[in-house]
Amino acid sequence: MVNIGIVGIGFMGMIHAYALWGKGAARKVRGARLAAICTRDPKKLAGDWSGIQGNFGPRGDAQENLTGVKTYEKWEDLLHDPTIDMVDVTLPNHLHKEVTIAALKAGKHVLVEKPIAVQLKDGEAMVRAAQQAGKHLLVAQVLPFFAEFAYALEAVKSGKYGKLLGGHFKRIISKPTWAPDLMDVQKSGGMGIDLHIHDTHFIQLLCGVPKAVFSRGILTTGNYVQYVSTNYIFDDHDLTVSCTCGGMSQKGRPFTHGYEIYLENAMLSYGDGQPLTLYTADGKVTQPKLKALGPVDAFVDEIQYAVDVISKGKDPATLSGEGALAALRLCWKEAESVRTGKTVRVG
Repeated sequence: MVNIGIVGIGFMGMIHAYALWGKGAARKVRGARLAAICTRDPKKLAGDWSGIQGNFGPRGDAQENLTGVKTYEKWEDLLHDPTIDMVDVTLPNHLHKEVTIAALKAGKHVLVEKPIAVQLKDGEAMVRAAQQAGKHLLVAQVLPFFAEFAYALEAVKSGKYGKLLGGHFKRIISKPTWAPDLMDVQKSGGMGIDLHIHDTHFIQLLCGVPKAVFSRGILTTGNYVQYVSTNYIFDDHDLTVSCTCGGMSQKGRPFTHGYEIYLENAMLSYGDGQPLTLYTADGKVTQPKLKALGPVDAFVDEIQYAVDVISKGKDPATLSGEGALAALRLCWKEAESVRTGKTVRVG
């Protein structure tokens, strides 16, 4: 049994707790339990999570059942709890580095929310700390566990429909009034990191790391990206992949994402209100049957993956700190390309 302690009970901390409990999901994480939580809010420590809500999924309850769950006001105290095997860091982005490195030094495995960090140097320090501690650093990049994206990843990796030829990805939101902290780009990284990290991470899983990027977009304070349109350049000159991401929509459409993926013998299309649709070379148009999932189930699968890495020796590649760091590097290279107007090597 992997005992997990969650540091930070905001919306994502709550969702991770629900994944462990199975609340709002078709199932719950196996082989793990929520052993402890840490928050400075006394109401949340007492089980009143009614003030927690996000841009999807359930709201918090006024009477969450914390029976058997240890509660801590200070994360340092949770890290010193010898019964905790994995620390789940769901704090704001700019706080990831300090708690993650301290947890690794305390001998804990770590699952930290995406992005791994805002600044590259912080992400690099976190990866080094994990290597030095001999512990797993896993980053909660949940997108590969959503059914439509999991299907696409399997379709490409299996080679069932032939070689991957290209694709376009999209992730656009309106001003995030539901998360005002996102607008503090120094702390969150803004749209070009906090939001776009989903795309850069998934594109790497699907296609590998590109050798260069060429981007156009809009920069905000401190050369952080507000909106970006990128072409990813691979050693395979025939592989054509692009992405648009940012905060350009209006409040009537607060969030949209999706893709078109082109294979030798098929095309996959998803988004803008269209369910996942498969177009094959024989002219057939079908909608693949996906697992019926609630809003928490992708997080169940994500945390299950992390638990299996720790307890069963599963390959950590999908959630590895190194992969998350490479995704962050891509975000910063795209920002550099927007700023300079040049193609930028990833290198």
